[in-house]
Amino acid sequence: MPSRFQVTLGGVRVGGGAPVSIQSMTNTRTEDVEATLGQIRALVTAGADVVRVAVPHAAAAASLPNILAQTPVPIVADVHFDHRLAVSAVRAGVAGVRINPGNIGGVRAVREVVAAAREHNAVIRVGVNAGSLERELRGIEERDPAGALVESARRNVAYLEDEGFRAIKVSVKASSPTITIDANRRLAEALPYPLHVGLTEAGTPRLGAVRSAVVMGVLLAEGIGDTIRVSLTGDPVEEIPVAQEILRSLGLRKR
Repeated sequence: MPSRFQVTLGGVRVGGGAPVSIQSMTNTRTEDVEATLGQIRALVTAGADVVRVAVPHAAAAASLPNILAQTPVPIVADVHFDHRLAVSAVRAGVAGVRINPGNIGGVRAVREVVAAAREHNAVIRVGVNAGSLERELRGIEERDPAGALVESARRNVAYLEDEGFRAIKVSVKASSPTITIDANRRLAEALPYPLHVGLTEAGTPRLGAVRSAVVMGVLLAEGIGDTIRVSLTGDPVEEIPVAQEILRSLGLRKR
């Protein structure tokens, strides 16, 4: 079922009946501002609506104000392990931040990110990946990998809701197309928030394009998914025409 809630990343509406948007992610060193901006502009020229950048350390976070001053599209910060980097990115002005609750540092850390996001009108994506689930869900993962992904997402969305925060996107990803499809179907029934759909480790341009088309084609045809990212090894610009063709093939984007 389509998501009932809508969030806004910069000027891009996501969910709640908005057109399905296309995302990609730079693979430059984010602290190399010129290289990162060059890749962002190339992605936008190809057709990306939103671009994500990695923020793995303080130098990357410190570069964000320069990038944000010149970017033509909304920027999402991708943060693992250190919630302080997510807070710094939000304060710098990113449109959104992606955190993996399984490795961001616990409930207290999530609350600090929420406080910053509320103050600066940023969206939080709860991004749950197979392989980095909370330890207490490992037993469920062995029996029901899709169910473990959904349970992690539900728990961590609840932490945000407990803080009165609703500017939420959610993703559940695995390297297995069938697990990813199953998890997203269940998640669409369980939560009203916009869903970011993609695969982890999708693969080389040829293999990754096929695997991504299978997952996104099935889900989008069922009305599940509000923003997509085709994850391919190599130049991220190659991801965009694949995503565009998936949407065009389903009548979700004009030729």
